Amino acid sequence: MTDPWVALEPGTDPVERVRVLRRAHERFTDVGAISRPVRSVVAESWRRSARARVSPEATGAAVELTDGDLRAYRAEHPLAKVMPLFRELMGSFATDGEHLLAVCDAQGRLLWVEGHAVTRQRAGRMNFVPGARWTESAMGTNAPGTAVAVDRPVQVFATEHFMRRVQPWTCAAAPVHDPRTGRLIGAVDITGGDGLAHPHSLAFVQAVARAAESHLALLAPPAGAGERVELAALGRDEALLLAGGRKVRLSRRHSEIVVLLARHPEGLTGDELLYALYEDESVPQVTLRAEMARLRRVLGGELLRSRPYRLAVPVACDVDTVERRLGAGAVTAAAAAYAGPLLPQSQAPALVRLRRRLADQLRAALVDRNDPDLLADWAHTPWGEDDLTVWRSLAALRPTAPVLARLKELDAELTSPGCERPRATR
Repeated sequence: MTDPWVALEPGTDPVERVRVLRRAHERFTDVGAISRPVRSVVAESWRRSARARVSPEATGAAVELTDGDLRAYRAEHPLAKVMPLFRELMGSFATDGEHLLAVCDAQGRLLWVEGHAVTRQRAGRMNFVPGARWTESAMGTNAPGTAVAVDRPVQVFATEHFMRRVQPWTCAAAPVHDPRTGRLIGAVDITGGDGLAHPHSLAFVQAVARAAESHLALLAPPAGAGERVELAALGRDEALLLAGGRKVRLSRRHSEIVVLLARHPEGLTGDELLYALYEDESVPQVTLRAEMARLRRVLGGELLRSRPYRLAVPVACDVDTVERRLGAGAVTAAAAAYAGPLLPQSQAPALVRLRRRLADQLRAALVDRNDPDLLADWAHTPWGEDDLTVWRSLAALRPTAPVLARLKELDAELTSPGCERPRATR
């Protein structure tokens, strides 16, 4: 049989693509047991699960959102706009096949779980229910949680699940992105039994995700319509927010909070913000609430919302610009947009990790590009003047006297007893 996924033309309507894949999948209802070695995506997920100290013997997920909080969060989530499409493409397939349609946010929290009634009841025993966190760090290897962790489609078969309680199930999930920004906003998942153990299950759910992104693109306002909010946080200790025609210079703490909320449009709970902002785990919630009250006076209640804490409109952050260009392979453009380390003086744990990751990714891309001009531009910045890796790469390509002299200085500093070379970026 010709693979219908390959046979379709690139310009095929995504909804029609889903329907073709669904018909193809229905021809494979008896796949039997599949013997295979451990796949790399599963092995890597197992390692992450073990590092997160997930217990294979755990019985179920923690339910974080219930009742009114869940309803309010779902109503405002961007994936609410495509739930009718998900139900059209997957609803009867899930019900007829005794499967479940599940949709989660970018944090692995399940927002909707629908499908066969008996299957829903079985899944409920392990808290595979709306409002439960199925992120990989909480529940180990599972399709929706792993899909948002690696930001690509994932299929998990039976015993590939990290937790034994989940091993009777097979699931396939694909991430969904904001078509305007490319930001991950969640994932769509199909969960059930052995009937989903065919590769067409993964292609099917991936096509559904692409159809959802296409639908979101049609619903999005034209470029330039509505309020545009921009955030500049690279190379400055106090971020600059441009909103509604006004410029707001944020304090250091408010800069940290707004950067975190800009990167989490789905919102963050008070506990999540505390963990991201403070090294001292004993900092009380009242401290954060006071900061948020002050930030609300600065931004206005129409821009900052709570339960969970979130920004009311999308924010275009310069960090996202650099990441997006790096992801597209546009290294020169990414370097041009990089105005320096993210909030250099910030000691907030989440910001420190993000700052280092962004700098490391850009540095690696520059070294891999092997362009002496790009390397020289980085090496002669305040954040690159002590970057030994870049200076070595530059010396290999452009061994001029000044370059070799600077490299010799850095090597001497590195080998000098009791002398620790400072990091290129904090």
